[in-house]
Amino acid sequence: MTRLRRGLSFRVPPRHVYVHAPFCARRCSYCDFAIAVRRRVPSDEYVAGVASELDLRALGNPPSTVDTIYLGGGTPSRLGPDAVARLIDVVARRFPPASDAEITIEANPDDVDAPSVAAWQAAGVNRVSLGVQSFDDRALAWMHRTHDSRRVIAAAATLGDAGVDNWSLDLIFALPTALGRDWSRDLDAAIALAPPHVSLYGLTVEPHTPIARWRDRGATVEGSEDAYEAEYLSAHRELSAAGYAHYEVSNFGRPGRWSRHNRGYWSGASYVGLGPAAHGFDGAIRRWNEREYAPWLRLVQGGADPVSGEESLTDENRLSEEVYLGLRTGNGLPIRAGEREAVQPWVDAGWAKLDADRLRLSATGWLRLDALAASLTTIRSR
Repeated sequence: MTRLRRGLSFRVPPRHVYVHAPFCARRCSYCDFAIAVRRRVPSDEYVAGVASELDLRALGNPPSTVDTIYLGGGTPSRLGPDAVARLIDVVARRFPPASDAEITIEANPDDVDAPSVAAWQAAGVNRVSLGVQSFDDRALAWMHRTHDSRRVIAAAATLGDAGVDNWSLDLIFALPTALGRDWSRDLDAAIALAPPHVSLYGLTVEPHTPIARWRDRGATVEGSEDAYEAEYLSAHRELSAAGYAHYEVSNFGRPGRWSRHNRGYWSGASYVGLGPAAHGFDGAIRRWNEREYAPWLRLVQGGADPVSGEESLTDENRLSEEVYLGLRTGNGLPIRAGEREAVQPWVDAGWAKLDADRLRLSATGWLRLDALAASLTTIRSR
């Protein structure tokens, strides 16, 4: 099948750019992301590939100012500071960041040192998302992480010394009890570092991951459902008590430090996706690139479109997403006339609060988000 060289005409000018840097030192035991494990990261080749993809995307489209640029992965910090600077420059030529834009880089604690942070800042990075996952060294080894708890503390100190006042810390909960990880201790350790933002993710077993193979051999690789709920709710209590707003299912932030990039996704904003496996949305159509690095690179080097699939949102899709995305944030969802009686059982159960005409889920309600969203979507589609 021949792929045509073409640009994408955005129905709504994009306000956000996501760039997927797939390279990792190793695959984490739980990871099903599109990554490329490389001993030597082909940074020059990759940045040139993104530049080629941008040339394709630019056909027929003038430069468009954006509010956020997000370098995700994979591990974009493994590109090296010079390549990170060149990557941001390449993106900014086509999508110049606004004067107050949020520019984020995901980083492993191993890659955070003073020279790298200084180079990131000089390139325009003003937010760092630190992949910590745990402060328990046994748990980190089980997850195949390349850092230990001491490296996390050192990375946080380096960010502080460099004046980075907008950074996030990721944690994973619901690990198997056999590991002996103390979740409360991890929360205390995270709070002690005073990150402006914390993201939590419950461990799930995805196909074709190392832990899926361990499970198939009979090993216990997840905590129980009861433990999942208990750890999620304890995180809600402890982080809220420490002054963090639980503003979205998985995210907690200090005032002014909520992720602007992710909030764009949740609001249905238009965004550009660059790099292997990256997704984009133009307000009506979602597109996604070739998942693996080598096929993506061959296409963009040959001047061919790396998009491997797309879907147009139907009215039903839009309705479902409006409900789901509204309920997953602290802002909640406006309730229409005639729906109050239908949602009252959720309020009575303590899963939601109804303020005037807006329904907001509690932390316990967020644990039941899928079922609640499906129920309300069904009501709205009648």
